[in-house]
Amino acid sequence: MDEALKTLSLAASGMRAQSTRLRIASENLANAQTEGYRRRTVSFAVTMEEGAAWPRVSGVGTDQRPLRQVYEPSHPKANKQGYVISSNVDPMIELADIRQASRSYEAGLASFDQARRIFARTLDILKR
Repeated sequence: MDEALKTLSLAASGMRAQSTRLRIASENLANAQTEGYRRRTVSFAVTMEEGAAWPRVSGVGTDQRPLRQVYEPSHPKANKQGYVISSNVDPMIELADIRQASRSYEAGLASFDQARRIFARTLDILKR
């Protein structure tokens, strides 16, 4: 029974990490056209406890790549040379990250559901 509970906890931990990743990638995508916005990144870590690898978010940082400069001399926020400082978000990267995080979340959910069913069956057997 301890193994089923450990599996439930591991799956939930992974789902929380992927949920954070989904949220950050969605925020990045929403701000892709915001002047001066720096892409946020998610770092993961794995902690070994009780013979299991526990995934978690170790931090949320800021992408230090240079911001894009777009030539739009008529834009109200253009500098003297006619450039607007845009974000460093690449929508294609964010969409790929969202897709990957979504699939990882679904895999965690499937693991969680399977462990829950095993746990429920074990309880049913013990009741008899």
